[in-house]
Amino acid sequence: MSESDTGAADSGPFAEQQRIFKLLSQDTRHLIIQELLGHPTHLMSLAELEYMVGKSQAAVKDQLETLIDAGFLAQYTYEPSEGKRDLPSQFYGFTEHGVEILYDYKYLRGLPVARALYENTRKTEKIKRHEAAPRPELPTAVADALTFEESDLEISDETTD
Repeated sequence: MSESDTGAADSGPFAEQQRIFKLLSQDTRHLIIQELLGHPTHLMSLAELEYMVGKSQAAVKDQLETLIDAGFLAQYTYEPSEGKRDLPSQFYGFTEHGVEILYDYKYLRGLPVARALYENTRKTEKIKRHEAAPRPELPTAVADALTFEESDLEISDETTD
């Protein structure tokens, strides 16, 4: 009898960690997470993600669906922008479960670095327009977990002097 027949590989003491590691370590999913962490609102349109991740829209969308199915991300709608040609109405962002995992795996410590990288990335006019578009609010627990002092961005400058 093999492990797959007994289910032992899927039910061991580290099965959940292995599942999360696979979820977070795939290249495109990892980039999506990093970009969402760096975005000022932690909510990005598909066009923003496609541009910042540097992968095709189909590849980004496929990995977004995987992250949504895992309960890590959700799709948020800003209804006043629905049907408007130049403004996105659909955005992707973390769920409470997603930020719990990010906290447990110490991703949230990288928020200031992710923000600095995001802010220093050159963006096209379309992406700047998307970035400035109105968007829905994240659930309070998610927004609170992703909040950090902007002065944290300057700490690395002070320590290198």
